[in-house]
Amino acid sequence: MIRHDALGALPVRGALPALTGALDGHGTAVLVAPPGTGKTTLVPLALAGLLGEGAARRVVVAEPRRIAARAAARRMAWLLGESAGESVGYTVRGERVVGRGTRVEVVTTGVLLQRLQRDQELAGVDAVVLDECHERHLDADTVAAFLWDVRETLRPELRLVAASATTDAEGWAALLGGAPVVAAEGVAHPVEVVWAPPARPVRPPHGMRVDPALLAHVASVVRRALAERDGDVLCFLPGVGEIARVAGQLGDLGDVGDVEVLQVHGRAPAAVQDAVLSPGQRRRVVLATSVAESSLTVPGVRVVVDSGLAREPRVDHARGLSALTTVRASQAAGRQRAGRAGREAPGAVYRCWAEAEDARLPRFPSPEIKVADLTAFALQAACWGDPDASGLALLDPPPGGAMAAARAVLTAVGAVDSAGRATRRGVRLARLGVHPRLGRALLDTGGAGAEVVALLSEEPPREYGDDLAAALRAARRGGDAYAGRWRAEVRRLRAAAAEFSGPPDSGSSGSGSGSGSGSEGSDGSDGSGVSGSGALSDDALVGRVAALAFPERLAKADGGSYLMVSGTRAETGEDTGLRGAPWIAVAVADRPVGSRHARVRLGAAVDEEAARLAAAALLRERDEVHWADGDVVARRVERLGAVELAVRPLRDPDPAPVREALLDGLRREGFGLLRWTPDAAVLRQRLAFLRLHLGEPWPDVGDDALHARVDEWLEPELGRARRRADLARIDAGRALARLLPWASGQAARLDELAPERITVPSGSRIRIDYGDPERPVLAVKLQEMFGLHQSPAVAGVPLLVHLLSPAGRPAAVTADLASFWKDGYRAVRAELRGRYPKHPWPEDPATAEPTRHAGARLRR
Repeated sequence: MIRHDALGALPVRGALPALTGALDGHGTAVLVAPPGTGKTTLVPLALAGLLGEGAARRVVVAEPRRIAARAAARRMAWLLGESAGESVGYTVRGERVVGRGTRVEVVTTGVLLQRLQRDQELAGVDAVVLDECHERHLDADTVAAFLWDVRETLRPELRLVAASATTDAEGWAALLGGAPVVAAEGVAHPVEVVWAPPARPVRPPHGMRVDPALLAHVASVVRRALAERDGDVLCFLPGVGEIARVAGQLGDLGDVGDVEVLQVHGRAPAAVQDAVLSPGQRRRVVLATSVAESSLTVPGVRVVVDSGLAREPRVDHARGLSALTTVRASQAAGRQRAGRAGREAPGAVYRCWAEAEDARLPRFPSPEIKVADLTAFALQAACWGDPDASGLALLDPPPGGAMAAARAVLTAVGAVDSAGRATRRGVRLARLGVHPRLGRALLDTGGAGAEVVALLSEEPPREYGDDLAAALRAARRGGDAYAGRWRAEVRRLRAAAAEFSGPPDSGSSGSGSGSGSGSEGSDGSDGSGVSGSGALSDDALVGRVAALAFPERLAKADGGSYLMVSGTRAETGEDTGLRGAPWIAVAVADRPVGSRHARVRLGAAVDEEAARLAAAALLRERDEVHWADGDVVARRVERLGAVELAVRPLRDPDPAPVREALLDGLRREGFGLLRWTPDAAVLRQRLAFLRLHLGEPWPDVGDDALHARVDEWLEPELGRARRRADLARIDAGRALARLLPWASGQAARLDELAPERITVPSGSRIRIDYGDPERPVLAVKLQEMFGLHQSPAVAGVPLLVHLLSPAGRPAAVTADLASFWKDGYRAVRAELRGRYPKHPWPEDPATAEPTRHAGARLRR
């Protein structure tokens, strides 16, 4: 019996005429309805004609999460007075509850995506409702794009509804061809906002880490809310780990008062999920992830405590790592969460951040297509017939770099050909319902790796440890909810592997099957020689699967850490079964705060043979010649990506890379590697002086300029060199002379313009120091300069004269001898005459006879 009283109380009922009219006239619509209005439950029933009005239709409702899909189906069935599987059913991965008379089927977006790839026309389906589209999950965006493509090309009569409480309505309307926007007025009860920031600053989240001080504060706010308000409390936290920690801090509530603490997340047992969605006998505190933001009504909730955090996927292409990361929740998520408190009566939301911070939060969550690993998306697009996704109707285009990285992975596993089109193997991988990496491992082990693939498709609980083999044994003997889901997934994967165990079919799979044969073998493997499991032990099979799924994350022990094939370094935990293994395959990793290396969170020990087989596409042997440790190193290296497997000296390397290595050495260590005689060093200084003051045609002899013209001055000596010692035998001065302006004839003026020595009044030839090209220095004994009225100059530049005492020590420095004789000499004469009485100290040095000898010697 239909529960008309409950249906009549749903506010969205008033928007049904406008929604029906929009669909009749346009075929598409965007429905914006506040939480609790019934958009998830009443609208599909009305569209299917199950309320006694309208034609009978078959409606598919796409939900982003399994828990929401099951709950929505059960709620709709209850409203009809039926059980799930009759008029209303649901399908999630590993579970299908539908009957012959089912007219509304609630599915996850992942299930609908698979269905579209198998049957692009969606035969028998009259309307599709995309619920909670504001969350911008990648599967949901992809499904929307595919459905619009189907409607535009194959089935213009297919009705599409994008529904959400908080969304970019204009954007979705434009995406669906200018769809009308229908807004439902809610009777939302008022929700009081209480700002409850921590008393002291807390560290911002980093990766998966959340400051324990914030979690302690959230627990204290829950206690405060219980004391200040009536009704159940719904507390939003970013992940399972944080829920467990806060639950531990609230563990005494059942003793102090009649309060039950429940934990709700995607991994929670079905019994717990059902209990949360039913009225409780005691007052409840429900600790939940974002699964409780939408589609679910938790009865009895009057208070929401919002930590302000959420989890989003991120991919680090540079390190080849992808993982969830903790971020500040968006304003849209905050509104959704707060709305949970006002579904049944007036309520309150305690926000664990300052009011001033609220305006700085992002308006909407980051679309997954912008931040996530796009490998699975790229494969779906390739199977759809649009490898670069340029023809898909998407709110946000996929980033080019992420798509290129995804294409590289798909090419490596044989899923796409050189043009990016899906191969027959790629079509199979897309239909397995797991990430293409895991699909590759499943197919290439002939289905024997199903247990391990299931373990990797939903990361096991942290208490299972970081050793994948040990985690497998824990799952086998486990009685928890995760183990139950794992067993169901194993059964599904084994069935899927059996379905694809025969030779690849040659038939088309819609427009996107492609015609490229790829490189797969007749058994569906990628031709890497690792298909089948033979008689492998459990540990060996675990390692084989992890290696096949993540070949670039194979890692070899190297100096206390592990070096991945991708070039990223990783470290294992202290208490792990992985420590000491020569090779490991890293399945899950993150990068802790302040660490330069990744941290292995889940991995398996493998041997080198398995590593070579799994990453055969990355195996290379080549000659390497480079400058290292101060000399040319020439060797033949066998590498698996960045990991060296074997090294042999190269006795007769090709001269070209040797020359490049020598040039690299000169760039790193400078031209001091050559043999610089005193004359050569002076020549370089003289040329630098002329270049500075006269310019062309005198050459620039700075390091950068010499590197740029190395072919002109350092050949053929460089061509004959093979190692550092050969560089040390090259006469730099003779080589440098090749840069002199011989063609213009100016080279002959070198000694005229920048002489090595200059004759002073005493007749001595004194060397000029060109060390400072701005002002060369002439260091000469003071008595040898008597009688000279003007400072000597070269190339028109006055020399800086260092006048020395008879002992050769500086007595004065001048660039103007005339001024010195007139003003400075008297003080120098007074100071030095008594110290050096045998040397002449005339009163008028400008007219005195220059000499290089002492006075006593002159009298002889």
